[in-house]
Amino acid sequence: MLRIYEVVLTMAGDAAGIAEQIERRDSDLARQLRRAMHSVALNLAEGMGNHAGHKRQRYASALGSAREVLACVHVAQAMRYIGTVDARALDRMDHVIATLGRLVYRRAS
Repeated sequence: MLRIYEVVLTMAGDAAGIAEQIERRDSDLARQLRRAMHSVALNLAEGMGNHAGHKRQRYASALGSAREVLACVHVAQAMRYIGTVDARALDRMDHVIATLGRLVYRRAS
């Protein structure tokens, strides 16, 4: 199991709290955030069980969804649905995105 999986699960908890705040103002955006977060965790888990090209495809899907989670947060802030987000939660999101990026874009050996 990849160590980043535990970070993703913590990120899911962060995202759940943020989605609850967003939902008060925009249920569609909150739903999109939740779907994207589900996709991060599920595609990562699926990728850990795959081989070769399929593994990279799942990690690429997880990466796109992780970026979408962060974008949902940024949009919610820009729309003034939420205020400041805990810096640790944002750091976790950045960490997950960076790690998935390394998994997707590393050179084949």
